[in-house]
Amino acid sequence: MKKYDTIFLDRDGTLNPDLGYINSLDKFSFFDFTFDALNMLKAYGENFCIITNQSGVGRGIIDIDELSRINSYILDKFYENKLSLLGIYYCTDHPDNATEFRKPGVGLFKKAANENGIDLKRSIMIGDARSDIQPGIKLGMETMLVLTGRGKETQSKLDNIDPTYCAKNIFEGAKQIMSENN
Repeated sequence: MKKYDTIFLDRDGTLNPDLGYINSLDKFSFFDFTFDALNMLKAYGENFCIITNQSGVGRGIIDIDELSRINSYILDKFYENKLSLLGIYYCTDHPDNATEFRKPGVGLFKKAANENGIDLKRSIMIGDARSDIQPGIKLGMETMLVLTGRGKETQSKLDNIDPTYCAKNIFEGAKQIMSENN
């Protein structure tokens, strides 16, 4: 059976509906299927790590304290569901002034790997945008494009980028991985 060292996850559009800039906890909610999917994926990799661009902070739309509240809520939900979340790595860079930490840059992945001893080549990145898939491929990871959030738009513009998996949502993606490994 396939075992991933770590399952990397995008946030908005992958784990929760992408409402644009989610600037308060009362606007944040997980998809109904998120934790069922993550619990299925746990059989293939016990550690999860969220990598997310949060340019709303750099744009002055999201208060950093409110982002911290949302992150605490996410951590609590992972804990309640007995899922090992190694961390939530976020980049607040404005796209016009992006560093290597803003996806599709690989800075946050390397930081997470260094801090947690992650073997990136034995990991998977799951997201709904080209900027999620590109760093995964660059780092030698498997990738999954989910068609929630911006996924359908992304699918039509992949050009020469070929994700390992493509699924309607993270739940269907988890089922796809299960079916390949049973």
